[in-house]
Amino acid sequence: MKFNALIPELSVANVNKSKKFYIDILGFHLEYERVEDKFAFLSYGEAQIMLEEINGHWNTGELQYPFGRGINFQIATDDVYKLSYNLKQNNITLFRDIVENQYKCNGEVIVEKEILFKDPDGYLLRFSQTESK
Repeated sequence: MKFNALIPELSVANVNKSKKFYIDILGFHLEYERVEDKFAFLSYGEAQIMLEEINGHWNTGELQYPFGRGINFQIATDDVYKLSYNLKQNNITLFRDIVENQYKCNGEVIVEKEILFKDPDGYLLRFSQTESK
């Protein structure tokens, strides 16, 4: 297995609840887990993320919901509309429904269809479907 150079590890209140959300609703794949440590390593396409139930080992301050304030994780997807449908079918409140944004990048216009929502611990997730113009 190839590990990305940067892999976020999220402290979560309940690793089983978070695994269910990421795997069953979002379509992540469980690469491996250490059940005794309440740890899971997940992937979605080329994105990788680690989940670990709060254990005090990594806390740099008091954790209060929503976790991860000031950060959002952009994750590439092939079908933002399918993801939107799954979220709505599971009564997940959207932070922002699908919007189309255009960004200039090295003289090229990149078009991204994005949807934003929070995971069970309040981490802001931004799934993005990218096209070149």
